[in-house]
Amino acid sequence: MGLKETIPLMTSEGYRERLVAEYRQLCIREVSLGMMLSDYDDGRLDFEPMCSPDLLHWQLSAMDAYRKELERRAGIEGIEL
Repeated sequence: MGLKETIPLMTSEGYRERLVAEYRQLCIREVSLGMMLSDYDDGRLDFEPMCSPDLLHWQLSAMDAYRKELERRAGIEGIEL
């Protein structure tokens, strides 16, 4: 699934659907950033990021923590992700 496929859920009237879309978008972005950092760490990245790798690793860690909180919230509210 790509970001474009989450548009119908993100534009839904229901908060449950929007939460699912937010979660899916976060997962997509988290995987992409993780792959980019892996390529950077292995010397395979074809560009030089403008910010430090440390900042990008921190961002990935924050995304992981946020994803876990969305999972916790979804569990409490009975929302299937």
